[in-house]
Amino acid sequence: MAATPTREVARRVFAGEFNDATYTFKESDDDRAPVYVLLPTGERANRVFVVGTLTETEDVGEDSEYWQGRVVDPNGDTFFMYAGQYQPDAASMLRELEPPAYVAVVGKPRTYETDDGEVNVSIRPESITPVNEGTRDRWVVETAERTLERVQGYRDADPTQDDYAPDEYVRMAHEEYEPAIDNYRRLAVEALESLEDEAADPET
Repeated sequence: MAATPTREVARRVFAGEFNDATYTFKESDDDRAPVYVLLPTGERANRVFVVGTLTETEDVGEDSEYWQGRVVDPNGDTFFMYAGQYQPDAASMLRELEPPAYVAVVGKPRTYETDDGEVNVSIRPESITPVNEGTRDRWVVETAERTLERVQGYRDADPTQDDYAPDEYVRMAHEEYEPAIDNYRRLAVEALESLEDEAADPET
């Protein structure tokens, strides 16, 4: 009896890091094998879980509906997502929601190369759910924690050390990106600080 395939864990990631995740790979030659993006902090992601402010929706399709949504995280960086006939529930949400609104999005990363050779990263949403500010805040805290853990794991596997024996995805990230790892630590810290600033503002 064949084993039931398990769904990949949806990674929490801020938009600044997600948009830098331009390298994709498979771990087998099977046509149906999952495609992963490599996060610069050294983790693979076949699915992501993001929460932020839906600031804009637009039907960018020509022959049929194809909705673009922009979701902004607390650092002001943008996740782009696209949903069409093969994501009917997500497309319906983008059609009906009135920005600005807090939303939670679970979906698959997708990369595409532009005519000038740039690689852009977007989300193909599996689900889009309206949420409240408290849910957004919890996502920020948890995503900051996961990001800082990945940053620390990357630092612990310093390739300049003689005993360098990193996790394979950390090694891939070093080879593919040579990331300025402190940038992603800064994203996490600034996101947490934004929550403190909101809490201190009497108008919010």
